[in-house]
Amino acid sequence: MSTEAANVKNSTVKEPGSPEKPFDSTGSETSDGRPSLITRFHSSVLDPERSSSPYRVAEAIDREGGLLWPSKGTKLRKDESPEERKERLERMAGAIKTVIECVGEDPDREGVMKTPMRYAQALMFFTQGYEQNMKDIINQAVFEEDHDEMVIVKNIDIFSLCEHHMVPFVGKVSIGYIPDKRVLGLSKLARIAEMFSRRLQVQERLTKQIAMSLQEILKPQGVAVTMEASHMCMVMRGVQKPGSSTVTSCMLGVFREDPKTREEFLRLIRSQGL
Repeated sequence: MSTEAANVKNSTVKEPGSPEKPFDSTGSETSDGRPSLITRFHSSVLDPERSSSPYRVAEAIDREGGLLWPSKGTKLRKDESPEERKERLERMAGAIKTVIECVGEDPDREGVMKTPMRYAQALMFFTQGYEQNMKDIINQAVFEEDHDEMVIVKNIDIFSLCEHHMVPFVGKVSIGYIPDKRVLGLSKLARIAEMFSRRLQVQERLTKQIAMSLQEILKPQGVAVTMEASHMCMVMRGVQKPGSSTVTSCMLGVFREDPKTREEFLRLIRSQGL
């Protein structure tokens, strides 16, 4: 038996001088005050210095600037001058040239000589969602309307970058809501999805941010968002499983509370449509 297995097996054996009580693996501590297995796992494996989720480090909406979940450098990037933007691109290009050199390529070869600046500019485009302002995206397209039935825009194409490996994930998102006397221009649903996808993301957060921002803007009876995407970090590297897809959802309001409403939404987005 391995040492680790022996340690686990003996976890219920009393220590010298301590009462013989079972070791609790589910709570925060055992009945005799010792830390539980879960507590020890959290303290040894999870980094206590790790920064919080974006849901906790910033308000959902920056009331002054209209930014949603602004990151640490968002305002600096958004407000920089043309000269500062040029300097940013040059710093990025220098770093990318180093990467090209480190993978074993000649950064001065004709085919890749201009790649560092090209990629720097492309990366700024891929992440332009950091700079986008919700006020400009909505552009006063919230209308009073006596409509209280489901509104759905489905199969919206999204392209994003996995924040763990900075490789793409691509897929489709479907967004539904039930108005409470206010509706949003249909194209704005796609623009909201686009704004959040043009950031370094994880699919779980992207799904939730779309739903929560729509809830904040319209205050509807409920919001439902589903997303299915293929992640290149699972296809091109790591487990290397082409054809696999990841499905996430976020249900708020009546979609979360009423199973029939939720099922109607899921049935409608599965229908073939036009």
